[in-house]
Order: sequence, then structure tokens, then C-alpha cells
Amino acid sequence: METGIGDSSHTTQPSGHAGSAYAKYVVFVLVICYTLAFVDRQILSLLVGPIKRDLSLSDSSFGLLSGLAFAVLYTLMGLPIGRLVDTRNRRNIVICGVTAWSIMTGLCSAARSFASLFAARIGVGIGEAALSPSAFSIISDYFPKEQLGLALSIYSMGIFIGTGIALLVGGAIVDAVSHLPPVTLPVLGTMAAWRLTFVIVGVTGLFFAPLGLTIREPLRRGVLRNADGEQARLTVGEMLIQLRMRWTSVLGISATMIFSNASFFALTAWVPAFFARTHGWTPGQTGRALGFVVIGFGCAGMYAGGSLCNRWLRQGIEIAPLRVATLGAIGVGVFMPSAFLVPSATGTIALCAPALFFSAFPIGSLFGSAQLLFPNQVRGVVGALVLFILNLGGQSLGPLGPGVFDDYVFHDEKMIGPALALTIGICSVLMILSARATYAPYRKHYRMLHGTPEGSATPSSPFES
Repeated sequence: METGIGDSSHTTQPSGHAGSAYAKYVVFVLVICYTLAFVDRQILSLLVGPIKRDLSLSDSSFGLLSGLAFAVLYTLMGLPIGRLVDTRNRRNIVICGVTAWSIMTGLCSAARSFASLFAARIGVGIGEAALSPSAFSIISDYFPKEQLGLALSIYSMGIFIGTGIALLVGGAIVDAVSHLPPVTLPVLGTMAAWRLTFVIVGVTGLFFAPLGLTIREPLRRGVLRNADGEQARLTVGEMLIQLRMRWTSVLGISATMIFSNASFFALTAWVPAFFARTHGWTPGQTGRALGFVVIGFGCAGMYAGGSLCNRWLRQGIEIAPLRVATLGAIGVGVFMPSAFLVPSATGTIALCAPALFFSAFPIGSLFGSAQLLFPNQVRGVVGALVLFILNLGGQSLGPLGPGVFDDYVFHDEKMIGPALALTIGICSVLMILSARATYAPYRKHYRMLHGTPEGSATPSSPFES
């Protein structure tokens, strides 16, 4: 069907050259959107106590709310949204997503049972499913492959900025409203003080949604073309053929990200509860102690990992993203379980700093790794597919793991520290194994797209056999 890969011959808006000031501005806007997404996503973890009390929930039930409730339609809706990303205006998809998840976050304030809060969290997941496949595709068209690891790492800083803001600002809000009597608002009526937090966060997202209008739809680069030179319009069947040709790499990348995500989301879902149960801290105290650590060391890890990935790619090392992932997994496995086993709160925070650095280290590079394997017409779908697999696994298992260990192994909610350590330690080992197992197929599929000779040598590495 196709003769090769090249730039699209037309677009609705000029894109600006790759790496230009405007391209960097686009990443900045998308970072803001991703930050908002993670504030909405993580605010629930600061409300464990009042939600459990008012809705009569167990730790396992709260783990489902933190993970599976969000992940279920975030993952299922990602695939059809990914198809739209490959064929429609990606900027508009981002705006619709921000608006939708902000509305659903606000509706969490109206939940009166586990089922209704579960349903509202599903709605948050549907909205957020629109953002990352669109952002991956947009950024991939604004930056060449040698710069993509760092560009997507900077975008992914929204994970840590959003989580840090949720801890800092959300913790302060929770402390402030926790002493208030039920609040009466126009239209919404009377609500418990913790419900007001969801309203505040949701309204903030709606305020920032119009910022997406400043993004110009970029030129689609690296497209498959027909024999006559025109851009190919892939059918669903042809798209599936492209996926099937590289399925082992997609599966390996996704498995690696499942275990990376599971560690991070176990941490973010349960660290406020850990400090409350183990050290008697309020959400505000936890936020003040950890918020800047999450932002500072998380963003530093993102930048370092993305820069290292770019450097290795420029040196011709095709498996650079997976090498970065291996390094990150080793660092997380060394520092993060230890953080929740030391007796002092100061020791936990001190160990969380390098743990968060290494947790962030591979994220942007792994997001970019799948984009580097596929032509433009498939990037939205493959981005959504990777998110489908990693969130169905990591976003669900990460928060659920400590709750299950707490309820069914330790039988004591004050053992949340060992439950976190056990969950994260297991995930780190599995992440190393999955990354290493993906080296060979990833190298093969990278060369398939970029034309590297099959027999060419790549520099040796202490992390590669």
C-alpha cells in the first residue's frame, strides 16, 4: 500500500520548526494540562479519613476508588480516543478532555455511597483519557526523535508537579475545611467540608481549559504514504497490521510501565495515610513535608532521564529508553521500600527524595519509546494502547496492593508502611525483568522504521547482555 514515510503535505495551521520557541510553549501548555489532571487524580488520597468515615469504606474499597475506578474507563475510552487523535484535530480533543474531567471531579462532591463515588471517578478517567494520546502525538510532531525523550519527559513533569500541588495545596485546603461545619453553596446545597475540596479542584480545571485554544494543530510528520505519494489513510485493519508487526515491543514497553506506574501510584495513593497512621500527621503536614520533594526530585529525575535518553539516541543506541527504565527501576528498588520501613518520619522523607528521582527517571523516555516505533497514522492509537495496558495494570494494582496486604496479610491498618514496601519492592524487580526482556524486539522494531542496518553495532552497556 505505502512506499515510505515522510511529512504530511498539508495542515490546518503552521506548526513552527521543531524545537522552536513556540514548540516549547506547546509543551508548557500541555504540562499545565497534565498537572491539572494529576491534581484531580491525586486529591482523593488526601481525603482517605473523611471519605472512609462518611461512606463506611475499607482500605481495599478505597484502593479500588484510587485505582480501578479511575483506570477502568480511562483505559477503555483511550483506544477510540486514540483513533480520533490519528484522524482529527488533537488540540480540540485536549480541550474537551480537560473540561470533562474537571466537571466530573466537581461531581465527586455529590457522592453519597461507594457506588456513586466510583461512578464519578470513572467519569474523571474518561476525561483524562483524551489528554496523553493527544499530547504524545502533538509533541512527536513538534520535535525530532533525538529530542523526543526530553520533550516528553518535560511534559510528564506534570505528574510530579500535579502530585506535589495536590499534596501542598490540597493538604492545606483539607486542613482548613476539616474544621468547618457543613457548607451551604448555591445550587449545590449543603455539603460536608471535605466535599468542598472536589468543587474547588474541579472549578480550577474549568478555568484553565481555554488555555488549550492557544495550541496550533501541528504538521503531521513521519506519515505512511501511498504509491502515488499521497498520505495514506489507514483502515482499522491496516492499523492493526502495524500494531501486530511490533506487538512484542508494545507489550514489553507496557509491562515495564505497568510496574513503574504501580510503584508510583501505590506511593501517591497511600503516603498521606501512612503519615497519618504511623506518625499522626495531618494532610497539611504531609503536604508541606513532601510536596516540594515530589516536585523538585520528580522533575529533576524527569529531566535527567530524558536528557540521558536523548544522549544515547544521538549515539545510535536504539534501546536507550529501556536502558533508562532499567536504571530507574534499580534506583526505586533500592530507596523506596526502605523509606517505609525506617522508624522516623525524617528518614522516610530523606529516602523518598532519591526514590522519587529514580521513579521519574524513565517515564518520559518510555512514553516516547512507543512513539519512536510507529508511523504518524498509528501514534495516537499506540499511545492509547500503551496507556490502556499500563493503567489497567499499574493504576489498578498499585493502589490496591497495599490495601490488600494491609487487610489480608498484616490485618492491621498501622502496617501500611510494610505493605507499601512489599508492593513497591515486588514491582521494581518485575520492572527490571520486563525492560531487559524487551531489549531485543525493541531494537529490531526501531530499525524497521528508521532504517538502521540490521547488522550494525551499537555501543555496549553494563545494563545489556
